Amino acid sequence: MEHAAGSSQDAQSVPGCYRHPDRETGIRCTRCERPICPECMVNASVGFQCPECARGDSGTGHAPAASRPRTVAGGTVTADPRLCTKILIGLNVAVFIAVHVRPSLLNDLVLLGAWPPAPYTPTQGVAGGEWYRMVTTMFTHQEIWHIAFNMLSLWWLGGPLEAALGRARYLTVYFVSGLAGSALAYLLASPSTATLGASGAVFGLFGATAVLMRRLNYDMRPIIALLAVNLVITFGWGGISWQAHIGGLVAGVVTGYGMVHAPRERRALVQYGTSALVLAAVVVVTLLRTAQLT
Repeated sequence: MEHAAGSSQDAQSVPGCYRHPDRETGIRCTRCERPICPECMVNASVGFQCPECARGDSGTGHAPAASRPRTVAGGTVTADPRLCTKILIGLNVAVFIAVHVRPSLLNDLVLLGAWPPAPYTPTQGVAGGEWYRMVTTMFTHQEIWHIAFNMLSLWWLGGPLEAALGRARYLTVYFVSGLAGSALAYLLASPSTATLGASGAVFGLFGATAVLMRRLNYDMRPIIALLAVNLVITFGWGGISWQAHIGGLVAGVVTGYGMVHAPRERRALVQYGTSALVLAAVVVVTLLRTAQLT
């Protein structure tokens, strides 16, 4: 009792390992979040786990609620941590093939603000009621280099992030980021400019990956360098929708932060609540832009 009433410095001291209380540590198991010392750390695909979580049990053959396999964001650990990433890549490739088999399909899938050109009397495009374009554009590519670059980035970033967040949270970050990219492109780009590609969603994965690496105290230099290169290309190369890239990046940072920093006791509420707020902003931006064009 006397210790509980000690100084604020004691209250803020580094916690001790749950198996070796005399050893202070700043590392926690990515599944159950118990503090673990270097001797107890088991290297995992994302971060470190305690011995019990690494074995999938508590030493008795039955996993307690706190030690059941969970990702750092509270998602379920699955046998194939890249399944959603593979499906997303498959969908992009399927649409790419369909567009080249039937070229006229491209005009129905790309993000188009309004058509015909000014003065606008929209009969086609998002302003004309075709809101679905904000989603279909995320899976549409025309040039081989475009889809190759985006799919390589999706595989490189998406797989580890899916494993770290879990499938539902990963897909939430992906689609919210993609929609945010579409919304900013719709708001700031010329209404008659056709925008297409998964880049907005991919930049969202960049942002979420950076937040995750910061949360796990990983070396940030590789992801920052790669992001810097992509931003240079975004603003230095003509014909690239910087609006979609920046919109996706900002949404990825915000939703990613909500995913990995949500307090454990209100994890789902904070995670999906943050994503819902970003989606609400997307809807507001889309409605405002539509009002301007109609």
